[in-house]
Amino acid sequence: MDTHVEAFWRWFLQHEENLLCFEVDQERIFDELMAELQKVDPNLCFEFGPKETEREFVISAGGIKASFPAVVSLAKAAPKLDRWRVTAFRPRRVTLNPIELGGKHMDPADVQFTLLDNGKIAGIYLFMPDFREDDIDLKQIGYLLLDEALGEFDVETRLGLVKMLAINARTDGDRYPLTDLARLFDQMVARLEDRSEKPS
Repeated sequence: MDTHVEAFWRWFLQHEENLLCFEVDQERIFDELMAELQKVDPNLCFEFGPKETEREFVISAGGIKASFPAVVSLAKAAPKLDRWRVTAFRPRRVTLNPIELGGKHMDPADVQFTLLDNGKIAGIYLFMPDFREDDIDLKQIGYLLLDEALGEFDVETRLGLVKMLAINARTDGDRYPLTDLARLFDQMVARLEDRSEKPS
């Protein structure tokens, strides 16, 4: 096992109580956790779920496909943790949550999409209010919304073109609310995979 992976879980166990109750000193605890994660891989980041019977600890590659193996190896090496559920990659969420980043707020209810089919892989136009091509924060929010709707793994491995546009941009294709994305995406992926398996 990678020594950085082993060292991370040793640190995690030593600080388990603080991590479970991170709200007491959130900034310091999150900074320390991020520093330990990035010793394993500089692109790794994390999310915590609410404090229930178990608290979810999501290990994410930050949307960087090259760091996927680090996520997998770290999650697989997790020790038995009675009070935690370790999740590799940002999972799909049944309820899409508003995203706040860089002082900007985006409600999923205000976001629309068009799915694209090039015969090999799904693509997407994502329409967001007030989107501008030079707005890095809104682009990041767009990817976080896609992760919420589809899960980080599918966004990086089963989605090709991602084009973000202003809500009033004119394009071809039907538009749908973001809440329909998972269902329609899964249908398209199933069609594409079925097509690829049939002999030409």
